[in-house]
Amino acid sequence: MNAFTKELIIAIGIFIIGSIITLVSSAISKNILRKFTLRTNNKIDDYIAKSLIEIIKPLGFLISFFIAWASIPITETLDNLVLGLIKFICLILVIRLINKISQIIIKEWSIKVDDKSISTMLASISPMIRAITWCIGIVFYLQNMGVQMTAVWALLSAGGIGAGLALKEPVQEFFEYITILLDKPFQNGQFIHIEGVWAKVETVGVRSTRLRSINGEIIVMSNSRLTNGVISNYAEMNNRRLVHKLGVVYETSHQNMIKIPEVIKDIVENTENAIFDRCHFIKFGDFSLDFELVYFIPTSNYIQAMTAQQNINLGIMKKFEEQGIEFAFPTQTLNLNR
Repeated sequence: MNAFTKELIIAIGIFIIGSIITLVSSAISKNILRKFTLRTNNKIDDYIAKSLIEIIKPLGFLISFFIAWASIPITETLDNLVLGLIKFICLILVIRLINKISQIIIKEWSIKVDDKSISTMLASISPMIRAITWCIGIVFYLQNMGVQMTAVWALLSAGGIGAGLALKEPVQEFFEYITILLDKPFQNGQFIHIEGVWAKVETVGVRSTRLRSINGEIIVMSNSRLTNGVISNYAEMNNRRLVHKLGVVYETSHQNMIKIPEVIKDIVENTENAIFDRCHFIKFGDFSLDFELVYFIPTSNYIQAMTAQQNINLGIMKKFEEQGIEFAFPTQTLNLNR
């Protein structure tokens, strides 16, 4: 039996012993981690323990093969090639483990936060976290394999500058998207007004936001335009203040002028979704005696607000008609001298 055969038998024995140790370690670790996870109520440690148990076997087999291969006298070129391949497979396993655990933590965190906007943001940045993890892992692998990183860093720097100039606008829109999700000037389903556009927010995207206008068409607006503009969010309006002016003719009697504020107050207080504030005779107009009515609509629903306003207007018309009070309209009197 020559020396190479002996070394090969020893290597096989090392691999078998390492595999047995791996299987035993996997079983022991499974029992220990299971007991540990039973002590807690959250699910994060259960997922982490499960992920660790899944990676113990393939990682143990690779380490056993690595040690066994190192004991065989092989040419340096082939040895470096196999060892580099083993390290690369180990890197893939470790990065996948890190990404899996990080995604589980992010997912559970978003559920605990119980905020749809934060959950959307976390879901959108998850691919970026995975990409960063892979980039760091690949750079670490290349450095471990003896690759001169000076040229690589120079190439990455030049590529980063070029990519930064080319992706300046998309990156800016992405950060504006993060700003919208964190600052919450509006959310999906809310009715807003910006730069002459009245619309309901449908979806907030990474680069742009889709709005449904009151006419029915879809309006796509960039996130930077939304964050830099002045937004009126009507969904956040708890009370809608309405101010109306109405005029009666100069022929209205003093007694009716005294009654008008009380009549209007009674109408508003008996209208659903309306809170009376005040009603005053404010001035002598050019062709009318002017009253100012102020009341509140305690709802952000536009349809309910318009219904309440309509009921108030109809009630005023009915009462004025019953009491013989006439509304004024623009008139002009001409005196002709013969």
